[in-house]
Parts: sequence; C-alpha cells; structure tokens
Amino acid sequence: MENNKLATISNLFEGKEIRSIWDAEKEEYYFSVVDVISALTESTDSKDYWYRLKKRMTEEEKSELSTKCRQLKLKSRDGKFYSTDTLDTKGILRLIESIPSPKAEPFKLWLAQMGKERIDEVFDPEIAMSRAIDYYRNRGYSDKWIEARLKGILDRKKLTDAWKANGIKQNYEYAVLTNEIYQEWSGMKASQYKEYKNIRKESLRDNMTDVEVALANLGEIATRELAKKHKPYGLEENKKIAKKGGHVAKVAREDMEKELGQSVISKENTLSYQYLDDSKLDKKKLTKGKQ
Repeated sequence: MENNKLATISNLFEGKEIRSIWDAEKEEYYFSVVDVISALTESTDSKDYWYRLKKRMTEEEKSELSTKCRQLKLKSRDGKFYSTDTLDTKGILRLIESIPSPKAEPFKLWLAQMGKERIDEVFDPEIAMSRAIDYYRNRGYSDKWIEARLKGILDRKKLTDAWKANGIKQNYEYAVLTNEIYQEWSGMKASQYKEYKNIRKESLRDNMTDVEVALANLGEIATRELAKKHKPYGLEENKKIAKKGGHVAKVAREDMEKELGQSVISKENTLSYQYLDDSKLDKKKLTKGKQ
C-alpha cells in the first residue's frame, strides 16, 4: 500500500481508543490488534494477550490470521510511530471469535457502522465535514470557533501545496517550516506550545482559544501569500519566508495585547483529563522507597 493512499485514524469504542488506517484504494480499514484486544478484554497487557492467543490457536486459525495480518506504523502514546500488527475488518471479526467477551456483538456493530460511514464519506465528502462539526460541538466548541478551525484546515492545505510547489517534499521539512511560523508569532515551537498547554499527542489547534487559532491561521495565510509572490525554493529559502509570515501574526498579536493589556497566549486546553508530571511521580516513588 502506498503512503498517499493511507490515512491514520483514531476512533473510540466505549471510551477505548482504536487506532486504525484507512486504505483509500481498497476502501478498507486496518485496525490495531492490541487496541481491539484491550477494548474487548480486561487484560492489562494486550500485547502479551495477543502473543498467548496466537500460541493457543490451531494451525488453521494461525494461517488464516497471518495472511491478513499486516505490520503498519501507528502512533503510540509517546507520539512516535511503531510497526504494529493490524487486521482488516474480516480479520478482526475472525479475531473476535477467538476472544470470549460480552462486548463482541457491540464491537461487531461498531465495526459495521465504521465501514459504512467511511465509504459514505468517499462518495459524499460533506458527510465527513458534518461529522467533524458534530464532533466539535459535542466537545463544547462554539460555532464561531468551529468555522475558524475548518477554514484553518483548508488554509493549511493551501500552504502545504505552496510549499510542495517550492521544493518541500519531506515530512520533517513541513514540521521545520511550521515551527518557524509558530516560533515567530508565539515565541514557542509547536512542541513547546503543547508542553505549555500540558497536552501531548492531542491536536494543538483543537486546544487553542479562538484568538490563538486566528493568529495561527494568519501566520500561515501570510506565509502562503509571501511564498506565492517570492517563490522561494528549498528548505532554507522557505524558512526565511515562514519567519516573515509568522511576523505578520506577531504584529497582530502585539497590537491586540497592547489594547487588552494582557497576553493572548493561553495555557487553557480542552482536555477532560489531566496529565501528571512524570518527573514528580518518579521523585515521589523514590522518596517513598527510602522510607
């Protein structure tokens, strides 16, 4: 499967994250096996459960699943991508038969609905947009914020298209240029901004205020227009333009803060949970161990 035909997706089944990849060419999902096992069982170690399950299977069962099982790179909790065992829908249904679980039938219905929704979106993209709007509304975002967010997604696509036309090809290059914009107007790289807001793998923009989203959008729109005019080529030339685009948003930020008398960069996030400081936890464990 070619990378440009794949889209990584994260969905929830009864509050459990199920990582998956959509293959546009085959119109098929590939689901993380360990995520499915975690959702269906009470096991605290889904990887070990998967290992033991394979050992218990008959040769016929092993052969059937091994032909469907693919190793694809999925994002882990640490933000990195690792090769992970995945199965298509038929493979997952076969897997479910080998796992005694009261959640088996609800999960099958969830799978069926997932497939239907995704295929419907292929023929009518407006469905995907409606789902995105419903998703944000259910999380408490205002329609004004949602409108700015969706427009920002389109503007971001126009910017990456401009970068691509100007010789930017590698993923790390897009990240470098994005950081140039953020660094200029906010004083932080994207990773630092996430840390400031105490988020990790979550979307940065989904945790921004409407003012922050507007500034992020302005920086990218300005960068795009400058790139179209000056036509920089390669990473170094595009970095200079990205910095100038970010500066446009910086000026807007400074003008607003001057009038308000306070910073518009917020620590607020939209999480319904809170990450604990790992270093503090380790320190507590060490202190407790000495007692």
